[in-house]
Amino acid sequence: MDYISLLNESQRGAVLHTEGPAMIIAGAGSGKTRVLTYRIAHLLEKGVDPFNILALTFTNKAAREMRARIEKVVGPEAKNLWMGTFHSIFARILRSEADKLGFPRHFTIYDTQDTKTLVSQIVKELDLDDKLYKPSTVLGRISAAKNKLISVQQYLNDPVIRQDDEAAMRPKIGVIYQQYQQRCFKAGAMDFDDLLYQTNVLFKDHVDVLNKYQNIFHHVMVDEYQDTNYSQYLITRKLAAKNRNICVVGDDAQSIYAFRGADIQNILNFEKDYPELAVFKLEQNYRSTKNIVKAANSVIKNNQAQLRKSVFSDNEEGPRIEVIRAASDNEEGRLVANSIYEDKMNHHLSYEDFAILYRTNAQSRAMEEALRKLNIKYKIVGGLSFYQRKEIKDLVAYLRLTVNPNDEQALRRVINYPKRGIGDTTISKLINSADEANETLWDVVANAEKFLPARVSNPVVGFAEQIKSYAVVAGKDDAFEAAKFIAKNSGMIEDLYADKSIEGLSRYENIQELLNGIKEYVDDPEREDKSLASFLQDIALVTDTDLKDAKDDGESVTLMTIHSAKGLEFRNVYIVGMEENLFPSQMMITSRADLEEERRLFYVAITRAEKKLTLSYATSRYQWGNLRSCEKSRFIDEIDPTYVDFKYGTEESPFAPVLERRSNLVGAQKIKPAAAPIKPYVPSADFKPSDTSNLAAGNKVEHPKFGFGTVTKMENQAGQTKATIQFEGGVGEKTLLLSFAKLRIL
Repeated sequence: MDYISLLNESQRGAVLHTEGPAMIIAGAGSGKTRVLTYRIAHLLEKGVDPFNILALTFTNKAAREMRARIEKVVGPEAKNLWMGTFHSIFARILRSEADKLGFPRHFTIYDTQDTKTLVSQIVKELDLDDKLYKPSTVLGRISAAKNKLISVQQYLNDPVIRQDDEAAMRPKIGVIYQQYQQRCFKAGAMDFDDLLYQTNVLFKDHVDVLNKYQNIFHHVMVDEYQDTNYSQYLITRKLAAKNRNICVVGDDAQSIYAFRGADIQNILNFEKDYPELAVFKLEQNYRSTKNIVKAANSVIKNNQAQLRKSVFSDNEEGPRIEVIRAASDNEEGRLVANSIYEDKMNHHLSYEDFAILYRTNAQSRAMEEALRKLNIKYKIVGGLSFYQRKEIKDLVAYLRLTVNPNDEQALRRVINYPKRGIGDTTISKLINSADEANETLWDVVANAEKFLPARVSNPVVGFAEQIKSYAVVAGKDDAFEAAKFIAKNSGMIEDLYADKSIEGLSRYENIQELLNGIKEYVDDPEREDKSLASFLQDIALVTDTDLKDAKDDGESVTLMTIHSAKGLEFRNVYIVGMEENLFPSQMMITSRADLEEERRLFYVAITRAEKKLTLSYATSRYQWGNLRSCEKSRFIDEIDPTYVDFKYGTEESPFAPVLERRSNLVGAQKIKPAAAPIKPYVPSADFKPSDTSNLAAGNKVEHPKFGFGTVTKMENQAGQTKATIQFEGGVGEKTLLLSFAKLRIL
């Protein structure tokens, strides 16, 4: 296959450059996957052994698609590539080297629910306030520490970290982190962050292991490099240190995961690590119309931190970007739904050609209601996934316990499900006995007669014998036979079958679907390891992007957050809720770095569209039960007006009279027409909100959106303190609630 002739000049250069470090800056829709695919195919055709190539992606879906494409070019040798997500590849390495870290080979991988449950247990045991120490908050702090490779001891001994936790009124997070890691280790379990953290520990403490993999991986390739965190950066740098054949692909303009620990500096500073770097810029967008590409360029040029490139398109000009202005969020939903219906009918499209993107999941309500009224089918991406359903987690817990009996979370989940007479009091006694004897919970359960009276211990001993019998079956049979045996003998199938309600029938069908999935897994002729342990690792490493609703059997409009839409494309895209404090988010306008991340998120949203892009915003929206006036997003004003078509006037909404009547009916304050657009204000580099408890009239202040101003009046109504401020630069007078306003007192 003469694939080289299918490439443009920049793509060709990136494919043919195979020795030494390379960075491929790939603009949106520029054929990035094609280049990566052909680059690997070219290496194989040059005689590089596929076992010596490591290709890291961010989703299993991307890895599967790339491997399939490579196989079409070079044949079955593509199966031997080390290709997959960071987590799947390094879980594979950790399985081989687990003993060096003191973990069992078949360690459990805890999902988000497992980790939240464990943190809740620790918070309760330490007698801490569970409102202050919420599992998501604590885990966010622990995750951030692991991604920066901060160990428990470093965390506990760092005075800055200690001060931060004390300022947040959570001084015990370090203690929770310590107990969390100890409990995971005792249970033979790692969470997702551990898969990278422990790989770094492995390479740091065992140089022989690092050398082994440096000698295996002659070529290292990383997709979506702008999304890597410090931990991932360090692993790839170490693995490529010997041969220096590292190729990273990414687009700094699409770096949108800072909240997950991604560090844009990894791609911005890549040249500092590799001065001999070859840089290739893929600037031709094959996906979108010229108007969409030019509009995206006009937005992203406002970012200071970026690698400059000139993305262009040779596609048709296409329609201008339509901006819909609505009087309320419900009106916005109706206008968007009508637009989709009309476009579908007028242009003979399928509903699958349409996507509605929003900044937060909560925005889907108005859109869903409007689509339902027009009988338009839709699907929401990012709902409860198949593997998070209770009955699925219950059976998977049995499977996990069979492979790793020390898995405490799995054991606690199923020890009395289906009910077998092991009550909460007995479970508490077992847990206390394990703590006192410094044994694992399984060790105590398996020898319950030593710790409990015979009458109480009998059902516990029976449960332990059950799990041991499952382990025997799993040791000799494949994953499907073992799972079928466990589902039947645990009593789960019988329990679910007995529930004849619609919900009970659905749960029973879900178990059947899981068993079907396991059967499909073991029937794959290309899969060598068909064991239960292998299957469990496979499902533990499924990413959000890999999941799809099995019941989605027809064409439907896709609704999703912009973060979930990354990497996807749709013919017609609607970006809704384009309002200040919504997009950009109120949480992301207090520093330039945060604001630039929001702008990159908008750039990603724009570049999902192929043919038509529509933006919409409302001049009022209900928030926490109150009708609030909204302002158009600054990002709309950043688009070159050449490429924009305002569907309604920008001075006054045609729905103002309707809104006024509605406001009077609900007793809300009359909503004034939105003010004429003013130039977006960028806060000072050192902006930091002040304590406003002593704010007084006459004080000079700075607001992250309105700029500099002078306080003219202070008042207190119903326990709420308000400040009236006269802002400069044409912004005028604003009355702000101090409980929400972020002000820097000058």
